[in-house]
Amino acid sequence: MEGMHMKKSFRTGLIVWVILSLAAVGCGADGGQKAESPDQQVLQLNVEQEPTSLDPALAFDFNSMDVVHSMFEGLMRLDENEVPQPAAAKNVEVSDDKQTYTFTLRDGLKWSNGEKLTAQDFEYAWKRVLDPETGSPAAFLLFFIENAEEYNSGGADADQVGVEALDEKTLKVKLGQPTPFFKQLVCYTVYSPVYQNGVEKEKNAFSNAESFVGNGAFKMEKWKHDDRIKVVKNENYWQADRVKLDGIHWAMSAEEATAYQQYKSGEFHMLYDTSIPPELKSSLIQKGEVKVTPGSGLEFFRFNVDKEPFNNKKIRRAFALAVDRQSIVNHVIQGQEKPALAYVPPGVKTEVGDFREKGGNILKDARYEEAKKLLKEGMEEEGWDKLPEVTLLYSTSDKNKEQAEAIQEMYREHLDVSIKLQNQESKVFFENQRNKNYQFSRSSFLADYNDPYNYLESFQTDHPVNRTNWSDEKYDELLEKAYQEKDEIQRLDYLHQAEEILIEEAPIFPVYYYNDLILEKPKVKHLIRHQVGPNDYTFVEIEKK
Repeated sequence: MEGMHMKKSFRTGLIVWVILSLAAVGCGADGGQKAESPDQQVLQLNVEQEPTSLDPALAFDFNSMDVVHSMFEGLMRLDENEVPQPAAAKNVEVSDDKQTYTFTLRDGLKWSNGEKLTAQDFEYAWKRVLDPETGSPAAFLLFFIENAEEYNSGGADADQVGVEALDEKTLKVKLGQPTPFFKQLVCYTVYSPVYQNGVEKEKNAFSNAESFVGNGAFKMEKWKHDDRIKVVKNENYWQADRVKLDGIHWAMSAEEATAYQQYKSGEFHMLYDTSIPPELKSSLIQKGEVKVTPGSGLEFFRFNVDKEPFNNKKIRRAFALAVDRQSIVNHVIQGQEKPALAYVPPGVKTEVGDFREKGGNILKDARYEEAKKLLKEGMEEEGWDKLPEVTLLYSTSDKNKEQAEAIQEMYREHLDVSIKLQNQESKVFFENQRNKNYQFSRSSFLADYNDPYNYLESFQTDHPVNRTNWSDEKYDELLEKAYQEKDEIQRLDYLHQAEEILIEEAPIFPVYYYNDLILEKPKVKHLIRHQVGPNDYTFVEIEKK
C-alpha cells in the first residue's frame, strides 16, 4: 500500500538519525554493557526486556528460556544435528513396548551450590511442573507421561504419575502411549531438575541471584531487574573443564535502534531478529551481515470467541481474510519470511515427508470481497447495525507496533472497520492472555518439539495454550485419535483434518512463518543454535584476534 511505503520511508530516516545520534554521543554508563577485560571470555547478549520468569516450570517465551537453558541441564541435550544426546543422564534404556524409559544419571552430579544432585530432584521437578498449584504454562509437555494430565487436572495423585526415582541415580519414566519424540522432549527446559530445598525454603527462589540454584554450565551471579542479568561459569558443572566462557551478560535493551548501535559499537556479540530494526533488515541481508535460517514457528493472531464480535465465526473469518500477509512480510517484517496460509509451517518433517508440503495451503490471502461479504453476513446474524468496538492487544516492541498499525489500516481500508490498538509490556501481556483478558491479540508460537502434533495440540479444549475459549468436539476427537494412532499415515491424516477445522473455524489466523535472523560477530565460535528450542551456549568460545 502507498501509505505503508510513505510511513516506512519516514521511519527509516528516523532510525538512521537515532543511530547517528547515538554514535555521536555514546551510550553512557547506564545504557550499555561495561567493557570486560580482553582476557575474559564473556558473551554479551540482549534479552530485550525483563524475562517473564526464570523458573524452569514457568519460563515459556524464547527470551526467558534462553537464559534458563544456560543455567540448567536436563537428562539429555540436542546436539548440532538436533539429535538427543546424553547430558545429566549417561544413558537411557527403552522397553520393547516403547513406553518405559529408564535413565541412569552420571556419577558426581552437583548443584551449583555444591550439593549432590540425584534422580529424586528430577522426579520432584517434573511433579512440581504438573502440580496444578504451580500453574506451569508448559505442563502439557509432560502429559505424555502416564497419569500426568490427570494429576494436573486434579484427577490423580502425584504418586500415580509415571515418574519414579528408583535410587539416587536411576529415574524410571512410564508413558501413557509410545511417544517417538520423547527423547526430544526431555531436552526441553521444562524437564530440568530443580533444587527442592531451595524451592521449598524460598518462595521466590528463581527471582533473585542470591537464592538461584541450577545445574547447568553457568550459574547466576547478578540480576538487576529490568536492567541486566549476569551468569558466570559453574565450577560444579560435570564438564566444567570444557566450558570456555567466563560468563554471559544479558542486557535489556528494548529499543531496536539502540540495540543495533550497541551491536555495532561492540557492546553485543549478537542480536536476534526482534532487536534488528526492520528497515535495515533487507540491506543487512543483502550485505551478508545477517544470517537467515528457517525458524520453527509462526506469527498469528487469536480471538477471544467469548467476546463480541468474535463470538461469530463469519466475523472471525472476515478479519482473517482481510489481512494482506505478503504486504506485512514485504514492508513490515522484511526478513524473507513466508506468508502463512496454514498453521503448521514448512520444515516439520514426518516419516512420509514434509507435513506442509503434503497438506498444502488452506487459507487464502487478502480476499477482500469475500471478507466484506462474511462481515456483513455475520453482523446480520447477530442483529448488529454497527460492529462492537474492537481492541487489538500486542506486546511492546517496534515490530509489533508497526505490524498492528498495518493490520489496523487494512481493516479500515477493506472492511471499513476502525479498531483500537493497545500495547503492554511482555509480563503483563502474557498474564492477560493466559487469563483470557483480551478481545483480539497478537500471538506467536515456537515449537517445543518437531512434530505437527505440537502445533495443533494447543487448541484442544481446555489446553493451557489455547487461550481463545474456542472448543470444537470434532477437533478434540481428531487430536485424541492422532495421539493414540500407531500408524503414521493415519496419524498424519487426522492431523491434516484437524488443521483444516482450525483454519475454517478461525479462533486464530496465521500471518507469517518465522525465519531466524541473527547478527553475529565472527569471533563467536561453537554456539549451537537449534531450530526448535533455546540456544546452547555451553561450549561457546570468543576467538581472540
